[in-house]
Amino acid sequence: MPPRRKVTTFNKDRAIAWLQDGVSKREVGRRLGVSHSVVVRLHQKFQATNSVLERSRSGRPKKTTQREDRFIRRQALQQRGTTATSSGAS
Repeated sequence: MPPRRKVTTFNKDRAIAWLQDGVSKREVGRRLGVSHSVVVRLHQKFQATNSVLERSRSGRPKKTTQREDRFIRRQALQQRGTTATSSGAS
């Protein structure tokens, strides 16, 4: 399954403007290249909070960058049979 793409704040604002202009959720999804369920959730969130901005989340902050995550994933796929102990990691 491909990774999820985030809808930018700019596109979220555009989606809300289109919805307020009477464009259907399916059409908004087509215009943005996302499924209509994404637009439905965005619209529900906007109606509840009057905002499209991401809320802060609890939890431990990530220590690796996206680039490091991609490198780790690529290494793991290239060396499927290797374990942490056999690769020399402690």
